[in-house]
Amino acid sequence: MGTALMASTLPASAAVDNDLPVRWNTGGAVWSTPMDAFTTFLETGEITDRGLAGGLNLSGWTAAEVRAGLSKSYSVDLVGVTRFLYSDAGVKFLKDQSRSYFPYWTMSTYAVQGLRSAIIADAKDGQISSAGIMAALPVDYRLADTCGTYDGKQNICADGKCKQGTAQCTSLLSWYVFLPACIQANQMGDPVAKVENFQAPVVVPTVAEPMPIRGLW
Repeated sequence: MGTALMASTLPASAAVDNDLPVRWNTGGAVWSTPMDAFTTFLETGEITDRGLAGGLNLSGWTAAEVRAGLSKSYSVDLVGVTRFLYSDAGVKFLKDQSRSYFPYWTMSTYAVQGLRSAIIADAKDGQISSAGIMAALPVDYRLADTCGTYDGKQNICADGKCKQGTAQCTSLLSWYVFLPACIQANQMGDPVAKVENFQAPVVVPTVAEPMPIRGLW
């Protein structure tokens, strides 16, 4: 049921690779939200899971805003996205974006690899979205708040787009809303193509003024 609903919302290249994209370790209790709860929310707007309801309440946005943000698609170049995510700047970005959200069992050990694989998998058709990245996560994920080691907050990549000091700048669902736009903005073009297309400035040589003719006397 979840996969069928997701098919009409997500790009054709996005496959549901995990059953539990969020295990909430924040708040008063541990709760896992299944992928089909997100699918139902995206398709109909109906909230059928208490963990999702809590995440929406703590997102800093209305449910309608989150739903629209998770569904929005961004055009990308697969090679450009991959080039960025494997660059030094891209690895640093992925580490920063995995502050408290990472694979359920291995936690931060393979956080970079897991998030990178989901983004690249969703970018195969030239479009990415928050929902597509979530569906392409290779394993179950958790949002961790573990007695000081992790604080359950995420680093929102879009500077100036959230209200500082509010959940818009730290919540998981707000982070998801902004993630694909940041990927689109940071994708890297082909450096070889840039060199081939480089045109040197045209320098017009100056003509020296003729020297006056001096007589021999």
